[in-house]
Amino acid sequence: MAAERTSIAGLSRRKVESNMTHQNRKSGFTIVELLVVVSIIALLIALLLPAVAKGRDKALITQSVSNLKNLATANESYAGDWGDRQFTAIPDDTGLANGDCTLYKQNIACPPQVIVGTDPAGSIWGAWLGGGGKCSGVVGAGSCGLWGFYPPINFQNPSQGFGSFRVPNVKPFAAYVGRRFYDPTFYAPKDVLPLATAARFFTSPGEFDTTSGEFEPSSYSFSPAAMYDAKVLARNGTAFNGQGYTAPQTLKAGYRSPPVSRCKYPSLKTRMIEQNWLQNTPDSPVNSAFAGGTTPWYFNHGFNSAPACLFFDGHIELVGCQRSMQAGQRIAASQGSVWSRNTPFGSEGFYGAQAYDFLVDTSFHILTTDGIEGRDVLGAEG
Repeated sequence: MAAERTSIAGLSRRKVESNMTHQNRKSGFTIVELLVVVSIIALLIALLLPAVAKGRDKALITQSVSNLKNLATANESYAGDWGDRQFTAIPDDTGLANGDCTLYKQNIACPPQVIVGTDPAGSIWGAWLGGGGKCSGVVGAGSCGLWGFYPPINFQNPSQGFGSFRVPNVKPFAAYVGRRFYDPTFYAPKDVLPLATAARFFTSPGEFDTTSGEFEPSSYSFSPAAMYDAKVLARNGTAFNGQGYTAPQTLKAGYRSPPVSRCKYPSLKTRMIEQNWLQNTPDSPVNSAFAGGTTPWYFNHGFNSAPACLFFDGHIELVGCQRSMQAGQRIAASQGSVWSRNTPFGSEGFYGAQAYDFLVDTSFHILTTDGIEGRDVLGAEG
């Protein structure tokens, strides 16, 4: 009996040991099982990452659209205060001086200074034209060398295609937004190069704060074509006849910004736009074709570029360069295109020679034929 009990006890111990071994084996993972789990996780991440990136991209676009909604309100408020006018920095009668700053100062008046804002120390920043002629005694240093800030765009020197169309955040217009040059509303969240400078000053208490004179234009630009009198880019009647541009300095009212009511196609004419290429961008954020290699690609430098646009009727949408190009092809040749190839910027338009690919060919918004009276895109019926 004792031997039998010993045998039974041994058998029980073996069963317990066998069960424990079996349990231990089941509570762990084999290398194969771990590899399978890791592979599944990697697959899920690979599937989810594009969706997360797409969602983040959509959120950034939504924020830019929100900025443009705020800018639409600012434009309406400005027009309400200034007799339906658009923002402009240059005097209406500049054509009387042939567009020349020096002649204007000598013979007509001292142009109002383009003020950027006041910094926390009380210093006023701006494009000063003080000194000489009727500007004698005007506070502030400067010369006509800063005249490039005043016209909507520099037709007289297209190699310096700047102008007031690029700085909606100067004080006269910023007063209708947030009263600061570096207000977040003026910068698209996907516009990383300007943001690298501008974001540092978003919480500044001054209208314009800078640590070393940085000046970063807004991510958004006005339509310079719409800021000139419509005659400047008029097609000269029903037939285009190879024209579409008259130098503003040769027209007495060429520099007078037209009222908003002169817009004939408010749902088809852009008012403000994301100036840089922010949707469907290339790998490099900078355009090496520009001197210095620090300038971002412009919105019209890529066939797949689709900038967010504010139209004159107040609606906002992403407009692909393809759509503008197709609109130009749909218009009869005798009537020209949606943008003029006859300006001093030449047949390739606004820095078209610096484009990323050879497919893109548009300068809509910038050189719109007929200016404010023209169209940048077409509707379903043309």
